[in-house]
Amino acid sequence: MTQTQHCGLVAVVGAPNAGKSTLVNALVGQKVAIVSPKAQTTRTKLLGVAIQDAAQILLVDTPGIFEPQRRLDRAIVAAAWGGTEGADMIALVVDGKGGIGPKVEGIVAALKDRPEPKILVLNKVDVADKPKLLLHAEKLNAMMTFADTWFVSAQTGDGLAELKNALAAAMPEGPWHYPEDQVSDASERALASEVTREQLYLQLHAELPYASAVETEKYSERPDGSVEIHQQILVERPTQRAIVLGKGGARIREIGARARTELAAIMGCPVHLYLHVKVKEGWDEDRAVYRDMGLDWVD
Repeated sequence: MTQTQHCGLVAVVGAPNAGKSTLVNALVGQKVAIVSPKAQTTRTKLLGVAIQDAAQILLVDTPGIFEPQRRLDRAIVAAAWGGTEGADMIALVVDGKGGIGPKVEGIVAALKDRPEPKILVLNKVDVADKPKLLLHAEKLNAMMTFADTWFVSAQTGDGLAELKNALAAAMPEGPWHYPEDQVSDASERALASEVTREQLYLQLHAELPYASAVETEKYSERPDGSVEIHQQILVERPTQRAIVLGKGGARIREIGARARTELAAIMGCPVHLYLHVKVKEGWDEDRAVYRDMGLDWVD
């Protein structure tokens, strides 16, 4: 007998660096969102598709919610709240080690009166102080009504099987929205940009703050089945271009090599990746760049 299908949308929200993307990747079972120790790594909402028994769980990985200071910040926060629209459930992810600060309190205040069922996911339990975890849970449950509270580590997998089972059980009855083998709604072109941006963050850390974007200018399949990708890395100043290039071009070669290796593994074919670094002062005030990033222009 065929099981009745269930499908629903879970918006995964939280402050920057709560581990939302790592959690979504772990629940999906493979990488669909880029991760780095840098706050605000995620810039746009992305859908990860997880399957558990007869349930398809559509996980919307949203950017970290923070107090916006400029246009790019406002667009990112708008994308985060936009990711909660139409959700069957909202999962608030809180860094169990970092605890509750003004950012988390602000998100709770914004969620408090929303009608969707909400669950609390205290993440990073593998590195958190256990007595403090319980205090965080008590305080947050006193601030807002949660249908359930989960203690997990997206990094080690602790508690994830139980969380995934609970999400599956909560999904409404209905047909699956995506084929069984599809894990994300991101195009390969968009994914290519994200993988390169992740390498920028991982390799340059604080040397290149927020001031970069990656545009995939050309994406084509070669007759031999391999993929050719040309990307432009946008920075604001010549000094930043020098940082990305590195001495004798060593840094850009390393960024390209690691991004190429990861893309080949994801796509299952050889990848030819060509990177170009361009100084574009004020790129974060260019509507076309926002469109390429999948962000709305916010005044």
